[in-house]
Amino acid sequence: MRRQAAQRPPMQKPNGPKLDGLIHSDPAIMMGKPVIAGTRIPVELILEKLAAGETTRQILKAHPRLTQAAIRAALDFASKAIRADVVYPVIPKRK
Repeated sequence: MRRQAAQRPPMQKPNGPKLDGLIHSDPAIMMGKPVIAGTRIPVELILEKLAAGETTRQILKAHPRLTQAAIRAALDFASKAIRADVVYPVIPKRK
């Protein structure tokens, strides 16, 4: 007897805090870099820490003003920025 593969339900956005409004950009703050609203913590810093292997728990401990939602907002912002119609050439480092 052949088993039928179980069908997965369609992916849904998790119910959680809205991410809109958590990222802010102002030329007077960090030279206009996108930051977590109400802080001077740039999105770029959060992404670098995650890429370096830090856990969200470690990031939250190092930056008590951050929240889980703020970290998710940084990832969401980065995802949307990459999805834009902009080409980001990847140039290999010279040895």
